[in-house]
This record gives sequence, structure tokens and C-alpha cells, in this order.
Amino acid sequence: MNITVCIKQVPGTSEVEIDEKTGVLKRDGIDSKMNPYDLYAIETAVRIKEQNGAHVTVITMGPPQAEAIIREAYMMGADEGCLLTDRKFAGADVLATSYALSQGIASTGHADLIICGKMTTDGDTAQVGPEIAEYLHIPHVSNVRRIHTLSESSVVVEMNMAESVEIQEVRLPCLITVEKDIHQPRLPSFKLKLKTQERPIRRITFNDLDDRNEMHYGLNGSPTQVLKIFPPPANTTSERWEGSGAELSKKLSDKLHELKYV
Repeated sequence: MNITVCIKQVPGTSEVEIDEKTGVLKRDGIDSKMNPYDLYAIETAVRIKEQNGAHVTVITMGPPQAEAIIREAYMMGADEGCLLTDRKFAGADVLATSYALSQGIASTGHADLIICGKMTTDGDTAQVGPEIAEYLHIPHVSNVRRIHTLSESSVVVEMNMAESVEIQEVRLPCLITVEKDIHQPRLPSFKLKLKTQERPIRRITFNDLDDRNEMHYGLNGSPTQVLKIFPPPANTTSERWEGSGAELSKKLSDKLHELKYV
């Protein structure tokens, strides 16, 4: 079985700058880390590999420094890594990102199961996984919190819905996005770090893709753009109250009503 895991490098701090012209994050020169939700996707794939046997490939789109999270995935048990990188991919919104990743996945060969984290911490849209599946014309299931069974032809998953839990059987190939409570991610292995430090990382550029229409990628292929983005204002005002328990309870109740919280 071939499993592909989509991962992403995200800012490791909330102190990031925004390009005023394009409305996208300035990622160069800032501390970065693997998207936390993707750790659960990698753990899910590696557990399947350990229990049933599988080849695990991770793929990410980003600048050359995004190789760091592929190395981290190697230390968790991934077998192969691909970096989708090209200036033509820069500034992509959710739709263009999903399309580029679908093209990158298609260029790596057949994937029986594609696993994504629920969402990314720098976007919070939770749309990339399902859109990749739509572009690849395969079924998809989101909010997976447990995999019940996995065979050569299908997977039975348990989904965490808003007010219920739903169990579905989905035919392979398919894509799933996993919740953070599906498994506890393992720590990177120092032994695997030594073992994989020379393992190559495949780079996929615009010229390696089947679709070479530049209008489908990056800012050119992004139908949405950020008009304005700013950090929330910090409220540092405070009040100090003194009095008996009954007096303080009354003050707190009055304050909550004044602020229309109750």
C-alpha cells in the first residue's frame, strides 16, 4: 500500500509580517515548524505501515527551507519525501495550493491513501484536503478520529461530526483528514535521524507537472486574495475590586451584564 501524507511548514511565532501588495505572509527569515495537525497525520500513516505494511511518502509545498519538516517526518518513520517548490507557486490561496499539491501528488505515482491534518495553524480553513481529493477525483472524508479497518479495497473510518459520530466505509484510493485525538504523535527518533540524514528529498518544480499553465498556480491561480490582515488589539486594562464575597459576586454579575456576556 502506498500512503501519501501532506504536510506544511508554518510560522513558529505569531510575530509575522504581511506583504502589503500581495496580502500573504512573509515567510523568509522567520522561525518555522511543522504544522502541529500534520504530526497526527504522519503518526496515523506510520502506524498503518507498522501494522499492515505500507510505503509512506510525505509531500509539502514551500521554499527550499521546507525540507526541514521532511527530515522531521523521516525521523518519525516516513520513507520518502517530496518538496513541491517553484517561484510560480508563491502566493497561492487555498484553491491554488490544493491544485498544485494534487498535481504534485499525481506526479509521484499512485497513492492508495492520502492523509492530511485537519487544518493548518496559519490558515485555519480546513479546505485543502477535500479540495485535493476533488482535483484528483477521489472520495474523501474529513474529521476522522479513528480508523476501524483498512483493506486493499476500502477503509472504515469514524468521523467526529458536530453533534454525532458517523462511521463510513470508503473505497480506495481516497483521502482523509484526521483529528488531533486520533493518535498521540511520537517524538522524532535520533536513530532514524542518523539513518536518514543522507536520504534524498525529491524536488518537484513547475516543469515536472503535467499541467504547465501558469494561470493555475500561485497568485495567478488564486481567485481569492487577502484585503487586510492585522493582529488583534491587545486589551491590557484591568480593574481591582475589594470587598466581601457577596459584594464581589454582585460586582462581577453586574459587570458581565454590562458587557452583555449574560
